[in-house]
Amino acid sequence: MLNMGIIIGERYEVVGCIGSGGMADVYKAKDHKLNRFVAMKVLKPEFSADTNFIRKFQREAQAAAGLAHPNVVNVFDVGEDKGINYIVMELVEGITLKDYISKKGKLTVKEATSIAIQVSMGLEAAHNRNIVHRDIKPQNIIISTDGKVKVTDFGIARVASSNTISTNAMGSVHYSSPEQVRGGYSDFKSDIYSLGITMYEMVTGRVPFDGDTTVAIAIKHLQDEMVPPSQYVAELPHSLEEIILKCTQKSPDRRYSTLAELINDLKHSLIDPNGNFVNLTPLSNHAQTIMITPDEMKEIQNSAYTQPSVFNDDEDDEDEDDDEIFEKPSKKRRRRHEEEDDEDEEDDDERGGINTKLEKAMTIGGLIIGGIIICILIYMIASAAGLIKGGSSKTEKPKVEQTQEKEDEKLEVPDIVGKSEDDALKELNSKGLGLKKGGEEASDTVPEGMIARQDPAAGTKVEKNTKITYYVSTGKSEEKEEVTIPTGLAGKALSDVQAELQELGLSKVKIEKTKSEDVAVGKVISLNPEEGTSVSKDTEVTITVSIGSGDEMVSIPNVRGVKAADAQATLEKKGLIVTVEEDYDENAGVAEGEVYAQTPKAGNRVEPGTSVTIKVLNKNAASNGSGETQNGESVEAGQWATKEDVNIEKPSNYQGGQVRLRLVQDGDGSQSSGGKVILSDKVLEFSEKGGYNVGRIVGKEGVSTGTLYFDEMQSDGNYKVLYQYQLEFEQE
Repeated sequence: MLNMGIIIGERYEVVGCIGSGGMADVYKAKDHKLNRFVAMKVLKPEFSADTNFIRKFQREAQAAAGLAHPNVVNVFDVGEDKGINYIVMELVEGITLKDYISKKGKLTVKEATSIAIQVSMGLEAAHNRNIVHRDIKPQNIIISTDGKVKVTDFGIARVASSNTISTNAMGSVHYSSPEQVRGGYSDFKSDIYSLGITMYEMVTGRVPFDGDTTVAIAIKHLQDEMVPPSQYVAELPHSLEEIILKCTQKSPDRRYSTLAELINDLKHSLIDPNGNFVNLTPLSNHAQTIMITPDEMKEIQNSAYTQPSVFNDDEDDEDEDDDEIFEKPSKKRRRRHEEEDDEDEEDDDERGGINTKLEKAMTIGGLIIGGIIICILIYMIASAAGLIKGGSSKTEKPKVEQTQEKEDEKLEVPDIVGKSEDDALKELNSKGLGLKKGGEEASDTVPEGMIARQDPAAGTKVEKNTKITYYVSTGKSEEKEEVTIPTGLAGKALSDVQAELQELGLSKVKIEKTKSEDVAVGKVISLNPEEGTSVSKDTEVTITVSIGSGDEMVSIPNVRGVKAADAQATLEKKGLIVTVEEDYDENAGVAEGEVYAQTPKAGNRVEPGTSVTIKVLNKNAASNGSGETQNGESVEAGQWATKEDVNIEKPSNYQGGQVRLRLVQDGDGSQSSGGKVILSDKVLEFSEKGGYNVGRIVGKEGVSTGTLYFDEMQSDGNYKVLYQYQLEFEQE
């Protein structure tokens, strides 16, 4: 391990360790020449004396150095300083896709599709430079804090030649293509297969093939059929499932030819989720499931249980991936296979030889076929010249008649609306059709649990084995209670208007600020929907509030130690919009009911109409007495509170700034503001597992649910919502 503060290459200062792998450590470093932070991969000291290690370590840099793409981790520099071999790369703040899947269980369709598109674009850039990654898996895909997806670790990448690549190195066996596990073969379509397995894991939360040993998993890649992902995720769109299945075909020629085709289909799936636009090549004899011969099985088992070397002297060898590695069969074993022609004629092509008897048969067959073709040509020429009269008694049917016959072969879709799923399935199966659930929807005419809609509609002609998509009725749509937005709200203070709307049950409120020379700062200009309009209680109401002319800047006065009402009046006179929050801080240094903090800070010059939050000391928010936790509240008999301590996970986009936690219940606030403040202006220290103990939280009497909002203070002094947690409350 390198010491912190050491300078490498006269420009890179090591500031921290990011992680460690089998042959290298990764550090965070500062590039003093360009004044930026970078990631530095350093070869471990025990490998630095081995020229083969150094050569292959540098090969990783060479593989990715020419790739400049937003979805690829860029390589900036490679070098050696005082026996330290290093690669300097782009520093990406974020988590791996594997960790993200583990955290969420499975991803939404939009998330998975977006990530797949970005990975495909990064791989397409590599393929365009004839570079095959050969180790695509969630561990080698990073999601940055700003949502950008990047492909990393070209450690076993290889520049493709015009010939097939065949080496003894392969990536993780869970994501390796059948051709890789069978013999080390890998090309561009091997990356597409691995990406397909990754997409499968994103939408289902599991890999399609798993086992106790690498041999067991490899055999499943070769011989077992994949369980369709819709078996685990019923709501998975038909088009995305077809894309995944096409990517993971066992035969490379049935997969996507290029990543550009895959990207087009992924984008199309977002527009037409249940479309049938994915074209699968028909299964041919050469694309059947691969069967492994006994000798090949021994080879796989022997190589799996043989302790592999990470590198050897062969120039074509590559880095191997942890313990999930297969070695290429030895030349001696290959020669033994070539001598066993009588026992294994089907494998002659893969061993490089052709059976002698088969060669003779092919030669004779070729002569016979050639003679037949010559006879047919002579007959056709003679017929055209009129030397042969008459013709076949059979006449070819007109194209119109052929089209009509094909149309007659199609099946008519029966009407399954109003039927149960079991009855519909039986009826469709009896006619040679299938059934696929599309979702649920409300229906005023179809009882709950019965089929409300089908696609295609009844009477439509379709091909045999077509799946009919159906939607299950959830019953009649609930009648939503309506209220009328009162008149006379325009011209009132924003806080008064919000209070009136919340009393009516209109809790979804959006605030828009605009300049106005006619309406005073902080006063409401208009509402949308307009005053006097009848709306349902779940309607979002947009309130437009004046920020004045906006031509002048005002200085925020210092209201610390001032009573809440006086502080609010002082700030509003300056044309500022005030939000009051009550909280407790034992170090506040002010009396009960007085302001002890304000955001933005006093003295800042801002435009009129800027929101200012003042914190008023309220000792009732203190966590004293029985039931106290580290950060929580004291809970008394009869109060409604969380059953146990609330532990929150660290949001992936948290930058380490000051945090405010707000509890919003029963319309007492919105996502952006309001609610009960649990803690504020505090930098949270999360545990190694990424959790923080908030403690028990007391809620409103009789309200069993609530939302805890995680807000982080931004550079302008305002808070931004990063995450929200759903809480449940019960009476003590």
